[in-house]
Amino acid sequence: MEGDRIARALARIEAASARIEAAAGGCAASDPHLQARYDRLRREAESALEEVDALIESFSP
Repeated sequence: MEGDRIARALARIEAASARIEAAAGGCAASDPHLQARYDRLRREAESALEEVDALIESFSP
């Protein structure tokens, strides 16, 4: 049950990320400073998700 809840939460996070990327639609590319901030945020988010995934795996039997 806990695994289902976690899987649903991760699916919602991935869906939100996809919606944000679709809404951005490349508008950051015209502003190098904004693009750099976006790239940094994306790397941080990916790192955080990797940590969450590793934590979840550590609790799996």
